[in-house]
Amino acid sequence: MTSPAVLLVEAFNEAFNRHDADTMLALMTDDCIFENTVPPPDGARYVGQAEGRAFWWAFFRASPAAHIEIEELVICGERGFQRWVYRWTDPAGQAGHVRGVDVFRFRDGKIAEKLSYVKG
Repeated sequence: MTSPAVLLVEAFNEAFNRHDADTMLALMTDDCIFENTVPPPDGARYVGQAEGRAFWWAFFRASPAAHIEIEELVICGERGFQRWVYRWTDPAGQAGHVRGVDVFRFRDGKIAEKLSYVKG
């Protein structure tokens, strides 16, 4: 049997690959926290639906080929993590990728935190 949190994260990732920021945010709490991987070393922090929505809309406009592949997803109670490969194509048509990890916290059946980290 698949846990509700696994289904939640899978739905979030599917929405990411469709570039559907509205669905992504609907799966997050009103006071959600998202920490991006850039700028180094700490990444930018976005709090709440409005900041998250503004970030994701701008992100998908700037990276129209953005795609995430999940390598591993682990859920343990109100926490979880996933290892991923993020792929893109730059404006010159060159493909790129980076590997990383998201650390999640869940509350009330939604994602309350998504903290992202990358290799390199």
